[in-house]
Amino acid sequence: MGEKKILFPKIKGLLHGGDYNPEQWLDRPDILEEDIPMMKKAGINCVTLGVFSWSVCEPVEGEYHFDWLEKVMDDLYEAGIYTVLSTPSGARPAWLDEKYPEAMRVNKQGLRARHGVRHNHCMSSPIYREKAAAIDHALAKRFGKHPGLVLWHLSNEMGGECYCPLCVKKFQEYLWEKFDHDIEKLNHAWWTTFWSHRYNGFEQVEPPFANGEGSIMGLNLEWKRFTTRNTLDFMEGELAVLKEAAPGIPATTNFMMLYNGLDYREFAPRLDLVSWDCYPRFHNDGETFRDTMLDNAFQHGVMRSLKKGQPYLMMESAPGLVNWHPYNKLQRPGVHRLAGMQAVASGSDSVQYFQWRKSRGSFEQYHGAVVDHLGTDDTRIFQEAAGLGSLLKKLAPVSGTVVRARTALLFDWDNRWAIADSKALGEQSKKYERVCMDIWREFAGLGVEMDIVGSDSPLEDYDVVAAPMLYLLKPGVGKSLTEFTERGGQLLATYFTGYVDENLLCFLGGFPGEGLKELFGVVSEEIDTLYPSDRNSVRFEDGREWEVREYAERLRVSDARVLARYTADFYQGEPAVTCREAGKGRAYYVAARCAAASMRELFEELLKRAGIPLRPLPASVEYHVREGGGARYEFYLNHSEEAAAVKDVHGLELVGDRYVDGELTLGKYGVAVICRGSGLEQGPEEKGLEQGPEEKGLEQDPEEKGLEQGPEEKGLEQDPEEKGLEQCPEEKRLEQGSEEIKG
Repeated sequence: MGEKKILFPKIKGLLHGGDYNPEQWLDRPDILEEDIPMMKKAGINCVTLGVFSWSVCEPVEGEYHFDWLEKVMDDLYEAGIYTVLSTPSGARPAWLDEKYPEAMRVNKQGLRARHGVRHNHCMSSPIYREKAAAIDHALAKRFGKHPGLVLWHLSNEMGGECYCPLCVKKFQEYLWEKFDHDIEKLNHAWWTTFWSHRYNGFEQVEPPFANGEGSIMGLNLEWKRFTTRNTLDFMEGELAVLKEAAPGIPATTNFMMLYNGLDYREFAPRLDLVSWDCYPRFHNDGETFRDTMLDNAFQHGVMRSLKKGQPYLMMESAPGLVNWHPYNKLQRPGVHRLAGMQAVASGSDSVQYFQWRKSRGSFEQYHGAVVDHLGTDDTRIFQEAAGLGSLLKKLAPVSGTVVRARTALLFDWDNRWAIADSKALGEQSKKYERVCMDIWREFAGLGVEMDIVGSDSPLEDYDVVAAPMLYLLKPGVGKSLTEFTERGGQLLATYFTGYVDENLLCFLGGFPGEGLKELFGVVSEEIDTLYPSDRNSVRFEDGREWEVREYAERLRVSDARVLARYTADFYQGEPAVTCREAGKGRAYYVAARCAAASMRELFEELLKRAGIPLRPLPASVEYHVREGGGARYEFYLNHSEEAAAVKDVHGLELVGDRYVDGELTLGKYGVAVICRGSGLEQGPEEKGLEQGPEEKGLEQDPEEKGLEQGPEEKGLEQDPEEKGLEQCPEEKRLEQGSEEIKG
């Protein structure tokens, strides 16, 4: 089952906490005095400080005020609460913009921003980088060795683009390097002879201003790539300062769901761990609650897969509601725990919030928080947060375990940008992200975990790969997919695959390009875009039919086997679903857009051929598995307000301290965690269950040796619930039987 990957050895278990903004309350020491005792009641063991505190930490240029921050960190640490410390570069103080206006961004219209809001700094600005580096260095020197510091938090929710002269020049230099100092290579790659748009030199190339060039697809794509690289370069500048001044402290930055503005796969290798901010729109009119939960699970899967083989963090979530959705609806009772447990089930080692205490004024004064304006600990939200905190303590052994998948879905930022910008298909019906999510959900419905990785990622860990709408092929992807299939992999691709190269030039000689037409044994001759009123379907030899909506490719088949054919239109009877054996594996091609739910039997076939077991589940139940340290943790989450029964469940149920041997019943929004490991299958009647590795005195992770002791080890009083934390639940006297797990 592999070793655990412990992120924070000082913290014995999962992180529970979130953004804490004491700088907003420095004039109210009475309120600050209430915070830590209330945090202890809520089971908070880690908070994030300093996210937007620049104007308090440096009220005038070069004058640092850190005493208040040090006192807060000291007080937290004495209470057993650790600190994630943020660099404050996400929002600038007024003195900086007044003195250095070049630090402010220029927008797509060419207008310089004024002081205000946040994340409107120029990533290229030397003076802004200098000022950010200065305060980062001061923070690192002051707090880098603080015993309560466990993680650096770089800026906050980075994003946006800048069109100032500095960024334009930097973009031109980026292109000069990319195209080997040869403008003719750029002209060829972007096909600029069309509409007479040839360039004579890189200095003529401008970003896609709102009133400028926007018709060159290669230019638009490279601008997005450059914005990612420029933002990453800024982040790396901050990271370098912290690592030099305070080596040994890991660092992260908080990503934002499927944010379209930055390619997070470029950021992940530079970070010690991945974290993200999770804000699903629960209880909306556009989808069912289960739809919302499963789409959110996909987002968790994306973040987990950015840095495989270790846990990630859910850095922010809303303990109740947000203030920026179109409709800011309250989470219904039980949803907070369900959503928090979904994060843990998906591989997160934290449940963290924005924010601890509601702001009294300004933009986010009505954003949800653990402590409301009421200021008491008897509110519904506080009680739900405290209940989840108590549960997370029980699940401490889960920390450091990981999700291991044998199937993968290929999902690229480059590809989504290219598809969205392509002048092809239907403007409103491309839906690349939706197609990927729906396929992922069907695998999840079969109880199969699926990583979500880039098309150029290594595939040796996988036995089944789905590559929907892989329109853009990066160099080497065709070869990688061919090798994956020939070694025994099961590969599924769809319409609109392999049309263009990395510069968005169409492949010649038939789609899909880069050797894929040989792998699949088909050539896509043309693709039809269907109106909503159009109807077609594909029919298999056994009479099964899948409805076709929106897109249908016409195929030429060379040496593939035809599994299904179109039933209507002028291409009636032509191939629509094919399969070709390649080496030890198979390559399937689905030429039409069919509902992922219709394709479930095909997915089952791929999984069975790969020897991957299916897990039958009720329609409302989400299932994940985490492994490590000799144990396996099966998570069951009920998305329904009605009870759901899961069959063939065996092991210790950690939420309710019960042994389940047969049927597991989940109540409304119920959650269950089944622990299985060496000897656990025997049941509680077998006294003397095998001890975990901690009790056996097995060698610790190298990371866990010789680390500075936390406050608990120094003799400070523990929470009663925290005592005996190392004791495994199997050591308790557990009742046997199938019990209902309440929501």
